[in-house]
Amino acid sequence: MWDTLWLEVNLATMTSGGPPFGEILDGAVGIEGGRLAFVGPCDRLPGEPGGLAKEVREGRGCWMTPGLIDCHTHLVYGGNRAGEFEKRLRGVSYEEIARAGGGILSTVKATRTADEAELLMSAEERLADLRSEGVTTVEIKSGYGLNLETELKMLRVARRLSERAEVTVKTTLLGAHALPPEFFGRPDAYIDLICDEMIPAAADLNLADAVDAFCENIGFSVQQVERVFQAAGNRNLPVKLHAEQLSDQGGAALAARYGALSADHLEYVSEAGVRAMAEAGTLAVLLPGAFHMLQEKQKPPVALFRRHGVPIALSTDCNPGSSPVTSLLLMLNMACVLFGLTVEEALAGVTREAARALGMDRSHGTLEVGKVADLVLWEIEGPADLAYRLGASPCREVARNGLTVLRRG
Repeated sequence: MWDTLWLEVNLATMTSGGPPFGEILDGAVGIEGGRLAFVGPCDRLPGEPGGLAKEVREGRGCWMTPGLIDCHTHLVYGGNRAGEFEKRLRGVSYEEIARAGGGILSTVKATRTADEAELLMSAEERLADLRSEGVTTVEIKSGYGLNLETELKMLRVARRLSERAEVTVKTTLLGAHALPPEFFGRPDAYIDLICDEMIPAAADLNLADAVDAFCENIGFSVQQVERVFQAAGNRNLPVKLHAEQLSDQGGAALAARYGALSADHLEYVSEAGVRAMAEAGTLAVLLPGAFHMLQEKQKPPVALFRRHGVPIALSTDCNPGSSPVTSLLLMLNMACVLFGLTVEEALAGVTREAARALGMDRSHGTLEVGKVADLVLWEIEGPADLAYRLGASPCREVARNGLTVLRRG
C-alpha cells in the first residue's frame, strides 16, 4: 500500500511537452517512501482509494504543484544595508557605493564578526518566510566572509539550516564575490587563496555542492574566474556564475565553456553569449528583485533565450543589499510584469527549471512517478493566481519527502 493518496486535486505537474502547466484536472497523487508512486487522473487509479493507501487525503479542488525551488540566494549574512537603499534612492549607484567601500564589503564586516548562532537565527527567519510560500528547496551561497574561516562558517550554517528548517539546502562557495580589504591591489593573490585553500577545504569538509563567482568590472575578470572554475573542476564541483549584471564581460560564454549549471542575472548578455549557453546546456537564472531594487533599465534578453532555447529559472537573490526579498511568489509577478515572461514560464522557473539550475532535475521540479514527493497545495482557481496575487500567500499545505511540514486551516 502507498503511504498517502491525495484525491480531488488539480495538478500543475510542470512537465513539458503536454498541456499548459502539465495540467491534470481532478487528479490523484500517490506517495510511497517519500517518492511519487502515482500521478494522474482519479479515474485511472488502479483500485478503490481505501485499498490503495494507508491515508487518503481530499484536496477538495485545490491545486497542487511541485515544491518551489529558490535556486539563487545569499540567505546567510550579518548586518543590515537599509542605509544604502536610501542612498540609491538619492541617486547614488550600486557601483559607486561598492567602490566607496560599501555594498558587499559592509556585509562582509558584519558577517565576519557574527557568530554561527547569530547567523543561524537570522537566516532561519528568512527561510521561514520562503517556506510559508511553498519553498521546499533553497540554494544558499557564501561570499560574505572572503576569508577561509568565515566562508566555511557560512557554509556550516547553511548545512545546519537544512537539518533544522525541514527544507532541502544546496550550498555554494562564492569566495570570488568581491575583493576583501586586506587584498586591495592584489586580486590575483586572493584568487590564489580561493583556489589553493577555500575550494579544497570546502570540498574536503563536504560543505559545498557547487562553486560560484562574480564576473564583473567591480568583481573579477574572466581570467581570474577561469582559475576558480579550474580549481572547482579539480575537486569535481560544478560551477555557476554571476554574469553580465552590470556590463558584458564575456562571463556567459565563460560559464558555458566550463559547462556551468547556470549563468545568473544576464541583463547585459550578448547574443553570442546566449548561443554559447544554449550549446552548453547552461540555464539562465533571472533575478527580478535585484533588477527592481537597483532600478536597472536594461532587461535580460528574454526573447533571445526563447529563440535559442535557453531554459529560464527565477530566484529571489535574497541578499542584504540588492535584493532583500523573501517572497518567491513576488518574483513570479515581477518576472511576468518586468521581464515579459508568461505565467507558465515563470512557474516553470521556480520548479522544473530551478531544479535543473541546481542539478536536481532527476529528482525534483516536476510531479512525476519516481521523483521526490515535495508538494504544495494551493487554494487558488488556477496557476495564474500564483503570479497574480501580491502580498498574500494562498499556500495551504507543504509536504517535503511526502511528509507535511506546513499546514494552514
